[in-house]
Amino acid sequence: MNLSFYIARRYLFSKKSHNAINIISMVSVCGVVIATVALVCALSVFNGFNNLVAMMFSSLDPELKILPAKGKVFDPTRPEIAGVKDLAEVAFMTEVLEDNALIRTQGRQDFAVLKGVDPTYMQMTGIEEALVDGRFALREDVVDYATLGIGLAYTLGTKAGFLTPLEIYVPKRNERYNPANPAASFDVGYAYVSGTFRINQAVYDDSYMIVPIELARSLFRYDKEVSALELKLSPEADPAQAKRKIRKILGEAYLVQDRYEQQEDAFKMMQVEKAMTFLILCFVLTIALFNLVGSLSMLMNEKQEDVRTLRNMGADENLIKRIFLFEGWMISGFGAVIGIVVGLILCFLQIRFGLIRLGQTAGAFIIDAYPVQVILSDILIIFATVLSIGFFSSWYPVRRLSKKWFPSN
Repeated sequence: MNLSFYIARRYLFSKKSHNAINIISMVSVCGVVIATVALVCALSVFNGFNNLVAMMFSSLDPELKILPAKGKVFDPTRPEIAGVKDLAEVAFMTEVLEDNALIRTQGRQDFAVLKGVDPTYMQMTGIEEALVDGRFALREDVVDYATLGIGLAYTLGTKAGFLTPLEIYVPKRNERYNPANPAASFDVGYAYVSGTFRINQAVYDDSYMIVPIELARSLFRYDKEVSALELKLSPEADPAQAKRKIRKILGEAYLVQDRYEQQEDAFKMMQVEKAMTFLILCFVLTIALFNLVGSLSMLMNEKQEDVRTLRNMGADENLIKRIFLFEGWMISGFGAVIGIVVGLILCFLQIRFGLIRLGQTAGAFIIDAYPVQVILSDILIIFATVLSIGFFSSWYPVRRLSKKWFPSN
């Protein structure tokens, strides 16, 4: 066994002559434990929310989405698009034309995202499972239908089966606004409400309106262009591999996004919040480890006779330093291990019993209790962080007092 480690271990568990040293050492360990527990629990809760968002990918989020790298639209009849459609991994490909529009009906109005889709959209998504009223329909004979998010339907005061159609206003593309006759600056379309959906995501529930792509092209004045192609992969396909194949076929002129990239803003925000929480708790951990400086300083002063004996036996400065560095490192290490174990137990209890709830009223939120997901990499990062901060906290008093003991250095 390493001599410096062995002596440091004896110092850690041996009884000190001054009870204050024992108390400060215990306070140091308890501070590390509490900060480590907070790190484990906080990061696991962020992971839980991140996983919850991933599980809540809506029926409107395709597995893969093709967008133009430049501009708003592109031609879906190009040869490279046909090459993507012929891939074995691609089960369905839906043409989408999406832009903003003003919706009016019965004296009410609101802005919406008008999403034109082709008939394969029903097979590609689970939109029917998200319906809370009516049915999903696009076009029957010469009648166009619209399926609205529940928030948008509430704002407009409409629902499936209303006899009054929705009026859809879109500014005329490539034409100037006419202040003398504002109505002449808009193209107008009509669609009857066939159903409403709810997927518990405000970005869709409060603003999306799904219509036939022919109606969208007519209003936005496009012939065959699309703003995106949404893909559903075959069950046996690997999304990452399929994405790489599609990117290789399409080249730099197109963007290929998976579901995480489609929700990039939400995930980036959560990652920033997680990182900031980690840094704040690391700062708390650093403050807690200030006790370690006092504990080591007192211990080193108490063990001056031992240090003198070791020096007489031939111990050099590096050996003496390592003894007390190991001492401080073991204090932070024990605190880290205990904190991680306690944190994992608390996470398990939260997963199993939902001890900390989001609210007192059941059903007020999507979930009743804080979600928790433990990730091994986070635990390893926490352990390494505690040991690193513990090492630097030990290094300062060891360096300061070693200069006193070894003035020639």
